[in-house]
Amino acid sequence: MATKKKLVKRELILAKIESAYGTDAAPTGADNAILIENLGWSFSGARMAERNPITPTLGKLQGVFAGTLMEMTFDVEIKGSGTAGTPPEMAPLLRACGLAETITATTSVAYQPASDTHESATLYFHEDGSLYKLTGVRGTFSAALTTGEVGKISFTLTGHVSRPTDAALPVASYSAVVPPPAINMPFKVGSFNAVISALSLEIGNQIATPPNIAAENGYGDVSITDREVTGSFDPESTLVSENDWVGDWQDGNAQAIETGTVGHLAGNQYSLSIPQAWYKEVGPGARDGLRTYEMNFGAAGGDDAFTLTFT
Repeated sequence: MATKKKLVKRELILAKIESAYGTDAAPTGADNAILIENLGWSFSGARMAERNPITPTLGKLQGVFAGTLMEMTFDVEIKGSGTAGTPPEMAPLLRACGLAETITATTSVAYQPASDTHESATLYFHEDGSLYKLTGVRGTFSAALTTGEVGKISFTLTGHVSRPTDAALPVASYSAVVPPPAINMPFKVGSFNAVISALSLEIGNQIATPPNIAAENGYGDVSITDREVTGSFDPESTLVSENDWVGDWQDGNAQAIETGTVGHLAGNQYSLSIPQAWYKEVGPGARDGLRTYEMNFGAAGGDDAFTLTFT
């Protein structure tokens, strides 16, 4: 029988929030498939214990495998569920990255950073005939909005992984919602309407994978232990009297950033607000012959450092 050739295009991610840390939530293709791009994975923190006995030769002895985690990376389109007040397809991933979910029935779903009681997720990674099960998954992400493109969130997720087994690809049911492009989106810094081409936001979670001698793989709970929210945008330069970009940086004047609403259909709209953005760096840029600034910012505050709202 011919050896099966696995295709990169025939891979699948399923994700579901766990009822308790590390308990397999058993996601299904019918209910928990997430449309992704740019999938990558690696065995994170893989241990090979070396053996260095003294022998009559200069040869080495075989190492001993002593546990590993798995890290997965991929991009997800930013879009709503199609129904206002219903969480988007990517909701389990946002929650596994330390965001608290607030649902207002028939109106909105909002996500903000949380500092405790972080949830975890189970991921099933189907690799065209092979299945990896990841439990106790937590992670971090960055979001990018570029004019004329679909907004995307890039996730980096780490979890405890089982040995792969052979398993047929399940039938996947994806959301039929088409993501809105990043156009017709107001962008306000303080009270000033800025002209930008791109905005980025990184939650900056610090992921800890502490050792645990009692654990099957020698690793304890994957944990979020710190957070530093940062981002950037690229406004057209203005007169100082219109908006003092450099002065606000030098004087430490925090500014509220509001994107306005991306999308025009109820159930498939989103917006981002950052109440206290402070400039970390200001540099020159250019776009189509126009002078711009490269503004790198940090987000001050506690668990209200930013809010991502779907309406």
